[in-house]
Amino acid sequence: MNWRELKDNGQTVLGGAVSGGLDSCTAAHWLSSKGFDVRGYTVDLGQPDEESLEPVKRRMVACGATVSEIVDGREALAAVGLQVIQSQARYEGGYWNTTGIARPVTVRAILPRLEDQDIGVFFHGATGRGNDQVRFQLAVNTLAPSLDVYAPWRDPEFVEQFPGRQQMLDYCQSNDLPIKPASEARYSTDASFLGLTHEAGDLEDVGKSPWFVEPGMGVWPWDAPSRHEVVSVRWEEGVPVALDGKEMGLLDIFAQANRIAGVHGVGIGTHVVENRFVGVKSRGIYEAPGMELLGRTHEYLLQFILDRRARQLFDQLSAVISLQIYQGYWLDLATTAALAAVEPINRLVTGTIAVRLHRGDVYFETAEDTPEAMPHSLYTDDSSMEAMGTYDHADAEGFLKVLGISAKNVGERQFPRFDR
Repeated sequence: MNWRELKDNGQTVLGGAVSGGLDSCTAAHWLSSKGFDVRGYTVDLGQPDEESLEPVKRRMVACGATVSEIVDGREALAAVGLQVIQSQARYEGGYWNTTGIARPVTVRAILPRLEDQDIGVFFHGATGRGNDQVRFQLAVNTLAPSLDVYAPWRDPEFVEQFPGRQQMLDYCQSNDLPIKPASEARYSTDASFLGLTHEAGDLEDVGKSPWFVEPGMGVWPWDAPSRHEVVSVRWEEGVPVALDGKEMGLLDIFAQANRIAGVHGVGIGTHVVENRFVGVKSRGIYEAPGMELLGRTHEYLLQFILDRRARQLFDQLSAVISLQIYQGYWLDLATTAALAAVEPINRLVTGTIAVRLHRGDVYFETAEDTPEAMPHSLYTDDSSMEAMGTYDHADAEGFLKVLGISAKNVGERQFPRFDR
C-alpha cells in the first residue's frame, strides 16, 4: 500500500507507533508534507535510553504530528517479560526476545486510541527488511482485523527518496528536524526496560569492532568491578517476589534486577549474527541484564524441579515459544497452547536461588534446599556417594542387564560394520 492509495480511499488520518527516532521523525514529517493528519503514540516501556518521554512528544510535534501522546505499557510489558523468562525464550545466540515481545504490547496499548478516534489506518516506521514489520503487522491483523496497516518503508515512493539512513539524516537536517546529528547516529537502538537492541549503521560493518556501542543498561563486562556480588532471588509459583530477601512487585523486581546485574556487566554485550524471519542475516548487540539475572535463577530452579521427560518437553516448548515471539506470532494458537503447557511447570517453580555476579557472568552460589523453601525439588540424597538414600546399588544389576541386551545385539550384528 502506498500513500496515494490511502488518499484515494479517503484515509487521510493515520495513527500509529512512534519512538521519536530517525525513522519516526522522517516518516511523520514526510507524511505530513503529503497532507496526512499524523497522530503518533509512544508507548512507555521504561525505555532506558530516554530520561523522559516528554521530549519525544515535542520532537514528534516538531516533525509534523498533530497528536503526540504517551501511553503507559509498563505493567503489560512486565507481565509478558515474565512469560518470556518462564519459557526461557531466547533466540539464536542465546539472547532474550526483548524487542520481539515488546511489539505486540505496543500495538495492544495503542489500538484503543485509534478505536476512540475512529482511525482506520495503523502506521509504523519499521524497515521493510526487518522483523518488526512482521510483528506489528500480525499484531494489528490479529487484534484489529478491520484496520489497514501502512508502512512507509514499504511505500515505493518513500523508499526511492530514502533508500537508507543517510538520506533520512540528510532530510531531517535540511528540514531542521530535532534529531541527533549524523556524527552521533552510528547505530539504531530499540529500547524497553526488558532490554536494548542495537543494530544498523556502523554495526553493519563486521570488520569493525562493535564495542563503540555505548551500553545503556550497565557496563561492558571488562569495565565491571573486579569484586563479585552475591544476589538471591525468591521465586513463588513461577513469579519472582523478592531480591535479597526484600519483597517487591514485578516492575520493581525488573528495575532492581536491571540495576544490580547491569553494574556487573551481566547480560550486556551479547553479540549475534542472526537469521531474520525475512530470510537475511543481521548483526546485533543486545542488552538484557535483569532478564539474564532473573532468567538464570529461574533456570537453576528448573534443574531441581524437572524430571527427565518434563525437561525434554520444556525444552521443546521453549524453542517453539522463542521462535513464535521472534517471528511475530505471539498472539496465535501455537503460542497460546505452548504457554498453557508451560504453566503447570511454572506452578512448581518455588525456591530461593543465590547467584554470584562477576564481570558479565552469573554463577550458581546456593539454593535453600529444604521442603519448606523448595517444596517441589526432586533433588534428594538418593544419588549420594555416601551410605544414605533409598537407592540400592545392587538394584542397578538388573537395570544394566536389560540395557545390555540391545547393546550386545548391536555389538554382534552391527558394530563390526561401522567404519570407525
